[in-house]
Amino acid sequence: MEITTAPGLRRIARSGRTTAGALVVALLAVLFTVSPAYAADGQITGLAGKCVDVAGANSANGTAVQLYDCNGTNAQRWSNPGDGTLRALGKCLDVVERSTADGAAVQLWDCSGGANQRWTVSGAGDIVNPAANKCLDVRDNSSANATRLQIWTCSGGANQKWNAPAAGGGGGGNPSGFVVSEAQFNQMFPSRNGFYTYSGLVQALSSYPAFANSGSDTVKRQEAAAFLANVNHETGGLVYVVEQNTANYPHYCDWGQPYGCPAGQAAYYGRGPIQLSWNFNYKAAGDALGIDLLNNPWLVQNDAAVAWRTGLWFWNTSTGAGTMTGHNAIVNQAGFGQTIRTINGSLECDGRNPNQVQSRVDAYVRFTSILGVSPGGNLYC
Repeated sequence: MEITTAPGLRRIARSGRTTAGALVVALLAVLFTVSPAYAADGQITGLAGKCVDVAGANSANGTAVQLYDCNGTNAQRWSNPGDGTLRALGKCLDVVERSTADGAAVQLWDCSGGANQRWTVSGAGDIVNPAANKCLDVRDNSSANATRLQIWTCSGGANQKWNAPAAGGGGGGNPSGFVVSEAQFNQMFPSRNGFYTYSGLVQALSSYPAFANSGSDTVKRQEAAAFLANVNHETGGLVYVVEQNTANYPHYCDWGQPYGCPAGQAAYYGRGPIQLSWNFNYKAAGDALGIDLLNNPWLVQNDAAVAWRTGLWFWNTSTGAGTMTGHNAIVNQAGFGQTIRTINGSLECDGRNPNQVQSRVDAYVRFTSILGVSPGGNLYC
């Protein structure tokens, strides 16, 4: 199929139908054994009881991270994905210019797996960047709102102490923290390919902490069910890892791109839970998640977490053939039907292929039942 996507997301085709560029990937291997900062309420508090805050709640690269009165907004909600990073607004706490010098400021930046985005929490309440062997520090020991945070040689001072409980902060139930337990996942996909592991999916969640973690408990479960129902349809129940029609493989190289197809003419075929295809989509996905998928597209079929991240990238960032992301469709209660439109609307919606739409809806209804929630309205597109 071919879908014309929003600007910046080019067309994508695969196996006789297309899907708006499913995309991508990547957290690099964990370099340190860590207990990242994560309070039960998502806040990290320090000097004068104030919070680690993203200035202006701005998710742009380079946004200052500062001290500010705690206000419960997403600008102060930090997640602990378990890979040594600290994340807010979908991005990582980052030391500017990879500096290891005293006084180097910290900021928000796309997660890249770099050592300047790794943090550990000591039993004494220090948040340490191991690469610099320095502590997260409040500049000039000031408790004024908007005081910039930086790294500095660890001194034990109050401006370097943080209320940052160890990973997982509170809560019982599913140890993974995901609204879908491993038993429920296995119930959803009884015949799945062993490649699509639950652990790989849980690892991938750190790339998009808002996924299945926004709104009420019902909405969180509905979003997880919606994503997995569409993935179920795209992969035949998590059976297929790669596109089955090998005759199509050479088709997905656009030599009009300045970077060409360095992995080979036939290297950019559909892979993963929403079948990432075309050289320009591998390039975009790799750039977004900080790994080189253009030169190594095989990562998507060899690394389960990378494969899952490709699907989550598309779900959380692309409007595809629709007008909203899959994430926004559920969180804003537009309904499951809008997720179908985003993923394959140009070939399935508005009566084009009702059987395919019904297949997706049936899976969604089944998965919401497993999770114990109502599917909501507007199921069809």
